[in-house]
Amino acid sequence: MQSKLTKEDILQILNATDSEIIDYMSQTVKFRENNLITYSKNVFIPLTEICRNDCGYCNFKKNPNDSEAIILKNKQEVLESLKEAEQYGCKEALFTFGEDADEEEIVQLKLKEYGYESMIDYIVDICQMTLDETTLLPHTNGGNFSFEDLKRLKEVNASLGLMLENSSSRLMELPAHNKSPGKNPKLRLETISNAGKLKIPYTTGILIGIGETKEEIADSLLTIRELSDTYGHIQEVIIQNFTPIPGIEMENWPEPSFLDMIRTVIAGTLLFGETDVSIQVPPNLNNDTAQIFLLCGADDWGGVSPVSPDYVNITSPWPGIDELKKLTEDAGFELIERLCIYEKYINDEWLNSNLLEKISNLT
Repeated sequence: MQSKLTKEDILQILNATDSEIIDYMSQTVKFRENNLITYSKNVFIPLTEICRNDCGYCNFKKNPNDSEAIILKNKQEVLESLKEAEQYGCKEALFTFGEDADEEEIVQLKLKEYGYESMIDYIVDICQMTLDETTLLPHTNGGNFSFEDLKRLKEVNASLGLMLENSSSRLMELPAHNKSPGKNPKLRLETISNAGKLKIPYTTGILIGIGETKEEIADSLLTIRELSDTYGHIQEVIIQNFTPIPGIEMENWPEPSFLDMIRTVIAGTLLFGETDVSIQVPPNLNNDTAQIFLLCGADDWGGVSPVSPDYVNITSPWPGIDELKKLTEDAGFELIERLCIYEKYINDEWLNSNLLEKISNLT
């Protein structure tokens, strides 16, 4: 098979059956330089649960009138969470928040109360506080950002992330995205491209099982590969399966099959195998089947927290580190911790001197 798969190649994998699947699995072995499987020990901090999008599969977004909603955490609350994470040896501070949350008046009022004009002003200051007062490295995932906002975030983040989910605009007509203007793939691709232009180490990925076709999966993977080839900033690609949660609009939507996940992970591995881009599968969304994805070429578990839940997938708790180690070793691999920024990006081409000094104290 060619070093870079064509769309036809990927579709053959995504439609593989019987012994064909085993044959493709065996091909992923040639891309392994070692038997190491990585993870990042993090703390997951949702700064706000207010969001302009209303995705059919989301349980993260809250109504501004909900008394239980996180409108906007204050800096002291954030710092307390960071300090607790330090005690558990966490090295990544994952900051998430709903996209363009400051379009809501209730968030605007909180920002003004805290002394800020906008959400981007606040998150930049939160990340700077993290660097100044803790040993953790900020990694921000808050939806689409402008070029100028990304430029500011680059100065105070070791890495950033945004799920492409899918490159097809057709999904904007389906329950997954028809009430979510920020999920327009043109906007998301612009953000990911701008991150590349700014040399920001980046995490992205696809979400399968939300109504996409196999052709659209293939196109999405190829689109990410093109971005990676152009800018070199994609450090990992997440292949995430939709999981229904009671109370969401898509709670009765069918999950992708186990075989569909296997095929997609294999396709991702073979497409990115010679590019030094990791393939990540969230272990908490695949508790009973996680090990098989290592045999399909996945080499990273992503962020795993000993102190906070996965607020985006609240009904899917992360495995403990010891449990993850056991699962990994049982499959014949070795679990090692990594930072939220991959080693190849830890240089002055990608990071400023402040971040480089910070990272040198962690390694």
